[in-house]
This record gives sequence, structure tokens and C-alpha cells, in this order.
Amino acid sequence: MNKDILLCGVGGQGTVLAAKILAAAAMNAGEEAHSAETIGMAQRGGPVTSHVRIGESYSPLIPEGKADILMAFEPAEAVRNLHYLSRDGIVIVNKAPVKPITESLHDTGYDGSEMISYLKGKCRCVVMDSEKLASAKFLNIAMLGIAAGTGRLGFTKEQLIVEIEKRVPARFLEANIEAFEKGFETGEEK
Repeated sequence: MNKDILLCGVGGQGTVLAAKILAAAAMNAGEEAHSAETIGMAQRGGPVTSHVRIGESYSPLIPEGKADILMAFEPAEAVRNLHYLSRDGIVIVNKAPVKPITESLHDTGYDGSEMISYLKGKCRCVVMDSEKLASAKFLNIAMLGIAAGTGRLGFTKEQLIVEIEKRVPARFLEANIEAFEKGFETGEEK
């Protein structure tokens, strides 16, 4: 299997953990996997981009126009990274924005809706309503569930749950598995 998955969001949303789960699931399935992260200046709130390449590749970074799946935890980050998506790719985007400091200072009205409209006009797009699906703490796991549910990820539900169980602290495991299951159901409907 050859699959290029780009995850993007802002610090604190769990993009790095989601990328590690994907890479580990690939390796446990006997596939070669490479991953790399670009983390912004701020630990929380700065841009985070994770590249996961499954199968034969010579670089851990996905070339522009080659991502099969773009998993965006924040609408503006989806638009900012859209140039990575292939023509046949799919965007899975959380509709809830993380408002930057400039929004807080100047009240620009950013709510993510313009970004979602733009994405829908440019590509195949699955919009995730994290407020209905899972709390912000489990956004990353719910998004993995959606990606798996669409069938485009290439992993079974069980392969990903095994990796979630290994990487999520026991006290949060039940809530994470529930978020994954809800995400999976949502993905199946898309």
C-alpha cells in the first residue's frame, strides 16, 4: 500500500499523536512508514503539520500535490496546506476554528465558515463537527475514526484501536475509543 497522509492543525490538538498512531498501524501491518513533523513557534496555538508516508518513499515529506488524505484539525490550516492534496485526494476538516491572537485583538469575525466554503468548492471534503462528535480532548482520535470510516485510510478499525490502546493513557482510553467509534460511523456515512 502507498498512502500519503498530511495532518495539520495547531499546537495542542493532537496532530502528532494521530500521526504516530497511523505510522505505527502501518508498521504493524508490515508496511514501511515514514513520518515528520513541522511544529510552529508556540507550543500551543502555533501551526503543526505532520507528514505520514506509508509504503515505498525516499523522503518523509509529502511532495506538493501528492497527499491522498489531508486531515485538518482547523479550517484555516486546511486551506493553508491544500496545495499538498492530490487531485483525487480527500480533505477531512474540523469546522471549529482555533482563533489566532489577531482575531482576539481585532475581532475580524473569523469563524472558519469561509474556509469551509472555499474547501468545498476546491475538493472532496468531509466536514467534522467536533462539538457534536467529541470534545476537543478527543478531536484527533475522532478524526482518525472518520478517516478510517471513509475507507480511504487503508486500515481496519481494529488495527487503529490496537495502536490507540498502546498510546492513550488508561484514564482517557474509554472516552477515546468512544470518540473513534463515533468518528468511524460518521466516516461510513460520507
